Amino acid sequence: MTQATTPTADTVRRVVRSLLQDDPPRDSGPRDSAFPDSPGADGGGLRIAPVGEGDEHFTWFVGARHVLRLAPDREASRRRRRELRLRELVRPHLGVAVPVSVAHGEWASGLTYTLDTLIPGGSGEQRDVSAVGEADLAGLLGGLREVPGQQAESLGVPRATSRSLEALRTAAERAAEQLAAADEFDPARLQQLTAAGVVQLAAQPGAAFLVHHDLRGEHLVVSGDGRVRGVLDWTGAVVGDPTEDIAGLALAVGAPAAVRAATLAGYGARPCLRGLWLARCDTLTRLAERLRGRAGRPVPLLRAQWARAWEAILLERLTDETW
Repeated sequence: MTQATTPTADTVRRVVRSLLQDDPPRDSGPRDSAFPDSPGADGGGLRIAPVGEGDEHFTWFVGARHVLRLAPDREASRRRRRELRLRELVRPHLGVAVPVSVAHGEWASGLTYTLDTLIPGGSGEQRDVSAVGEADLAGLLGGLREVPGQQAESLGVPRATSRSLEALRTAAERAAEQLAAADEFDPARLQQLTAAGVVQLAAQPGAAFLVHHDLRGEHLVVSGDGRVRGVLDWTGAVVGDPTEDIAGLALAVGAPAAVRAATLAGYGARPCLRGLWLARCDTLTRLAERLRGRAGRPVPLLRAQWARAWEAILLERLTDETW
């Protein structure tokens, strides 16, 4: 059995108490307990609260400066252990912060936890990225190219094959028809990506780099002035097609900002457009699947990502060219 019971507030209190006994994390945040039924027992008075809403919580704020993440199963535990090593590898190459682990261990048999520093800022889902923030994203994309791929693979980071844009376009066409019937999308917009364009935007051989592979808004830490201060959750990283990260940014910050950041990072028109169309096809298939009742991310979020990815970039505003 690989799935453990969802950790409760008592589980988190127990882990935090053990950490405080071993080496208490420094924290100047609020000392009021989040659990008044057990005053002081939640970890020396540190405020403990789940991150996000819902019934299942595997990530918790501990005070004002730390985040406790609990792996839900053994596969996630394996990826978390790898992430600890990977973050140390990427840190010198990026212009943005990645979390620092101050403690790690097991919260249940075979299931890991990590206590990480909290990077100040808000979620990229709630905050817009400024022009200077786009330069931060360019530094991120450029820095990932500098990370030695072989060294990342030696840490256990898997190599991923490039996705077929032709297959994605075919799936997106089916999804577009369904979304049109629900008055969610005009299928004519997908005709901008022609069969010839699919061939032109095929993945380039030998262009494999370290890819974060999950650059969605909630993994970008954005300051009040729109700077990108950090990138979270490196558990899905692969060595593969770097346009996947351009696609992720299109979902997170919008197509124009993603293309501008990629261009600043030194990517030409073809990889920028490939990343853009990966994102656009993905948004159609994911939204259609969710509307059919398949489990997935909330519909409002999928609609927001669809809107961002389908924002017209400058080249599309100036010409009627298809791809």
